[in-house]
Amino acid sequence: MRTIMVLNSKGGCGKSTLSTNIAGYFAHAWEGKFALIDFDPQGSSLDWLARRPGHLPPIRGYNGHRDGIQCVSPDVELLVIDPPARCHGEELARMVGYAETFIIPVQPSPIDIGAASKYIKELYDVHRVKDKEVKIAVVANRVRENLLIWESLEKFLDGLKIPFVAKFRDAQNYIRAYDRGMGIHELPPYLGRDDVAQWEPLVKWLESKQSVPAVKKFVAPPAPAVHPVEAAAAELANMP
Repeated sequence: MRTIMVLNSKGGCGKSTLSTNIAGYFAHAWEGKFALIDFDPQGSSLDWLARRPGHLPPIRGYNGHRDGIQCVSPDVELLVIDPPARCHGEELARMVGYAETFIIPVQPSPIDIGAASKYIKELYDVHRVKDKEVKIAVVANRVRENLLIWESLEKFLDGLKIPFVAKFRDAQNYIRAYDRGMGIHELPPYLGRDDVAQWEPLVKWLESKQSVPAVKKFVAPPAPAVHPVEAAAAELANMP
């Protein structure tokens, strides 16, 4: 089972938004058994799944806050984990034990940058991270490049010894997608093309061996005949 966790201790960083969009991407782009487990008492990821239309590729949902990690079926091929906010100490170490790939979203504000700096230091004190049994990347989330604070965030992320793989704009499309139980890749191309383009670096990293610890090899489920990003690009090219 491949396991991906979006991790940050600060509430409001977009953790659930990224978790649902990663799950939506893989369900849309690959043919396999995918699941999303929500450990947050707020249950935002499970609320998104409850809105998901029946015609879209299925994603199983699990209530980790209530039932724990053991509720996940062993036949799941890829599991996206939405952990609770304010996850520290023993709880953080336990959560790190559940996944092999971690995405840390950071927003462009002095409070978020400071909190992320402290949290990354705490994360690197966890044994599995020290022992390089996991892979970690950071992304900039809800970015407005015209604001001066973006330069500070970019400098901070570039200075980390962690891959800085993508930046996502502050866009209404994420609200539209959540309300429909969809991922950004599942929106109509005329709505989502700019945001899909911003996701390509993260998708490329997640699908590469750089995102999987050396002790475990990721074997992707079979892709459909036409990759959804390529299909969207082709559809846009044919539009009048």
